[in-house]
Amino acid sequence: MLGLFSLDIGIDLGTANTLVHVKNRGIVINEPSIVAIDRSSRRRNAVKAIGNEAKEMVGRTPAHIVAIRPLQDGVISDFDVTEQMIHHFIGKVHGNRAFGAARPRVVIGIPSGVTEVEKRAVRDAAISAGAREAGLVEEPMAAAIGAGLPVTESVGSMIVDIGGGTTEVAVISLGGIVVSRSIRVAGDEMNEDIVNYARQKYNLLIGLRMAERTKIEIGSAYPMERERTMILRGRNLVTGLPEAVEVSSVEIREALAGSVQVIVDAVKATLDETPPELVADLMEYGIVLAGGGALLHGLAQRLQDETRMHVYVADNPLTAVVMGTGMILEKPEFYKETLTSMQRKSTIR
Repeated sequence: MLGLFSLDIGIDLGTANTLVHVKNRGIVINEPSIVAIDRSSRRRNAVKAIGNEAKEMVGRTPAHIVAIRPLQDGVISDFDVTEQMIHHFIGKVHGNRAFGAARPRVVIGIPSGVTEVEKRAVRDAAISAGAREAGLVEEPMAAAIGAGLPVTESVGSMIVDIGGGTTEVAVISLGGIVVSRSIRVAGDEMNEDIVNYARQKYNLLIGLRMAERTKIEIGSAYPMERERTMILRGRNLVTGLPEAVEVSSVEIREALAGSVQVIVDAVKATLDETPPELVADLMEYGIVLAGGGALLHGLAQRLQDETRMHVYVADNPLTAVVMGTGMILEKPEFYKETLTSMQRKSTIR
């Protein structure tokens, strides 16, 4: 009976953004994983805003309202707030349908490096938020499915999923992950690199939103055909007054060099552990980049030079993970082996 009022949903529970896919309808929500909490309220963790509305409050709130990210480095850092965020998104998908009687089946993408305790925390948060069943799929597996790779066949596929908090590198064959590596260097770390660079070189304090905009507009991992410039606006740490500084894409590439090298090293280390038969497949079919970090200019070219393999960006890098969860919901029997071991006892049917 519960299924009559429910829409099966796939969730990419990302450090930076949460995306929700509804079976047979596609992606219906793409909002920041940010929650604004009112600390002055008598009720603990009283939520003031979630998603886009909360992001607008970052850095602009009075002392008693705090905008937080309940997920850090792809892992739940605040269980109660994450539960409320999942509950909000499930409710937003269903609207007023059946006066809250909706109890959907949910598939959630999680980082491949999480512990059993962290897996259980994600699953429990979804169940507490109203899901009647919660399946977990590792993000690189979901991204590979969403990118259209033949994950269930006896062919090696390699995916590099660069999100906000984590970078997931995995080699997949026959519905399982053969070799994987999860590092906590990704988009957020790159933003921090730009903030630190501006502070050290120009004595300029800039916000994370300014850093992210800079990364998107002129950030690169490989020399550009035409180098670009951009104005950084922030506060001078010496005078305490507002200041604007022009920076070039060469400088930002230098700022990002450390994080980019860590990602390159992770890919090379994963290849080093991959069985030779699968390496032969990868040489033939290439390496796929997914996640927001895949859009960093020149990253595919840099990895191609370092690995001597064909590297390309997925057609839908930002939505690959959530599209993968949606495809699992649409063909549960076909993809049942891709769900994590803890959940196979109660597979999505």
